Amino acid sequence: MKKVILSFSVVLFSLAAMAQNPQFFRSMGETLAQYSTCKSVADFQSLGNKFQRISNAEKNEWLPLYYYAHCYILMSFIDQTDTAQKDNYLDVAEKTVEKLIELAPSEPEVHALQSFYYTARLVVNPMERGQKFSRLSNQAIAKALKLDATNPRAQLLKIQGDMGSARFFGKDPNTFCPQAADLLAKWDDFKPKSPIYPVWGKDQVEEIVKGCR
Repeated sequence: MKKVILSFSVVLFSLAAMAQNPQFFRSMGETLAQYSTCKSVADFQSLGNKFQRISNAEKNEWLPLYYYAHCYILMSFIDQTDTAQKDNYLDVAEKTVEKLIELAPSEPEVHALQSFYYTARLVVNPMERGQKFSRLSNQAIAKALKLDATNPRAQLLKIQGDMGSARFFGKDPNTFCPQAADLLAKWDDFKPKSPIYPVWGKDQVEEIVKGCR
């Protein structure tokens, strides 16, 4: 019964928020829809710039900043030029994540994104950055899970981090396969607070589960 009441409350909250600022929700919805067409660094940079413009117009909203940082993190994974360029993208993401934490310190999605950012820094140079950024990533995940233990992106990033650490230390990463399978089975049970909240990550869990078979 409590779960039903909570879900109903989330729906009411979302509808109330949309009614108060319909232009913001419309702009965010139209921009979010463009994620599916992004394939290159240029695509994500263009999309990120659109989120930045929304953020400049809606300075009290954290979600445009979230997606702006997310685009630049993804750009660091896509770009195959050199480490300096990857770090340039991540410099932009870092400053944005810092603003996010100031704006929404109690939002688990923000701390999950911070963990994703730290992971991206690590991936640029795993041998030199592994120890520092794996620790920082784990700390950010711990904060996210403390705020909401059911957050699927935080759970995904923890599993990815645990599997990566297992490989690094010569242990079997498949130890975490049951956790990945359980996360995938429950993924759609998690209901975001509004239609413009983050929902990414399911395809990554599917890849992990597929690799475990």
